[in-house]
Amino acid sequence: METIKFVDVGEGITEGHVRKWLVKDGDQVKEDQPVVQVETDKAVVNVPAPIGGTIKESAPENSDVHIGDVIAYIGTASELQAALQQAQAPKQAAVQQQTSKQSAPAAASPTEAKEILATPAVRKLARDLGVDISKLTPTGPHGRLTENDVRGVAHEESLKSRPIPKYSEVLEEQHKEDVERIPMSPLRKAIAKNMEASWTIPRAVHMDLIDATALYGVVQREKEKALKQLNVKLTFLPFIIKATVQALKEYPNFNASYDHEKLEIIRKNYYNIGLAAESPDGLLVVVVKEADRKSITEIAKELQDLHERVEKREVTLEEMRDSTFTITNIGSLGGGFLSVPMINYPDVAILGIHMIKDTPMVRDGKIVIGKELPFSISFDHRVVDGAEAVHFGNALKKYLEDPDFLEMMG
Repeated sequence: METIKFVDVGEGITEGHVRKWLVKDGDQVKEDQPVVQVETDKAVVNVPAPIGGTIKESAPENSDVHIGDVIAYIGTASELQAALQQAQAPKQAAVQQQTSKQSAPAAASPTEAKEILATPAVRKLARDLGVDISKLTPTGPHGRLTENDVRGVAHEESLKSRPIPKYSEVLEEQHKEDVERIPMSPLRKAIAKNMEASWTIPRAVHMDLIDATALYGVVQREKEKALKQLNVKLTFLPFIIKATVQALKEYPNFNASYDHEKLEIIRKNYYNIGLAAESPDGLLVVVVKEADRKSITEIAKELQDLHERVEKREVTLEEMRDSTFTITNIGSLGGGFLSVPMINYPDVAILGIHMIKDTPMVRDGKIVIGKELPFSISFDHRVVDGAEAVHFGNALKKYLEDPDFLEMMG
């Protein structure tokens, strides 16, 4: 008999939500057969059976589980009965222990008994935010306090101290029959946490317009051939990804992250382009790994495959981690002008691409109708200055407006 546990899947995930059982309690299953879907704040994970046998569910659907929690047991009938008895024993012992603790004096916490390890930068941040580090639990290597430990507590305290207007309580009471409170899914909670982390970045935005006439012509000319010969739907995005990679090579500070504690810029000499993707559960960022080493059609095929699996909720954690720069294709949703995208922490910047539209343009002193592509770059001003953002945007324009570059990429 074996237990099926919610194991550590990486990315700092500590909890999950039992979304759906794929088998029924008491069913016979085969080794490696998926038995339950657990939703984390990154993706839905299919948990397989480690051996063949009879399933006894331990965690019901719509329940929350943490790393190491038993989700189910698998084995023979006698083994399962023994396991259930064994599982009940710790619960009874815990009740007895809690009863005895009520009369016992409280012990000093580990953080009270020893010195808190923290860098000067983290200590200064705690002072600036009014956080008492002696009351925090360090999560960094070797028991060291991190910036996230301090910011997390500061954010929670700010929410607690934020006054709630009395009129809102009155209005909610008046409309209680027409108000619905919806618990956030693990993915929605993760999006909220990521947006809070992103909002702490000192950001600035650069916006400009690209003459996409040449780009439009290449895509229109090549897309039918790509579909017939390779069964690939060719769009503008693969060309934009390749042009972005070229611009990143010229301005490597955009392909980086920022280490607040060591006050260092971490440049990355690999090019994993994250792409914001709308899914049935919320916003995801899928990653095209080593985009600099892939052709236009290879990227187009990968994007097509990722899109299909996002729709089916089959995208994996590995396909959503380790981005070095992110692009959000707002134009695919009908966003035609300009926006200010949120930076995908810990990336340094994000490129927002908008809808290509027919626009009057001046060429050689004459007004002609061309294809205009608006874009915006939100960037971390600790790492990148405004002038460098303009240079990066100009490099992006240079490649996407160059018919020779586009033909070579095609």
